[in-house]
Amino acid sequence: MTLDIEINRELCMGSGNCSFWAPGVFDLDDDGIAVVVDPAAQPEDKVILAAQGCPTQAISITRDGEKLV
Repeated sequence: MTLDIEINRELCMGSGNCSFWAPGVFDLDDDGIAVVVDPAAQPEDKVILAAQGCPTQAISITRDGEKLV
């Protein structure tokens, strides 16, 4: 199953931690806010680590309706 990744654009401060920990999955848009580029670009553990490392907790991850982060 794939991960469902959501970013709260109001909370995101554009630190870039997510794109550092999971390059290819996350990137920053022209406004400096995180976006999901390709959820499958990195192993699941790296995507979860990236979400856990978000300083504002702007990233939430679910799988099959179960919240992981």
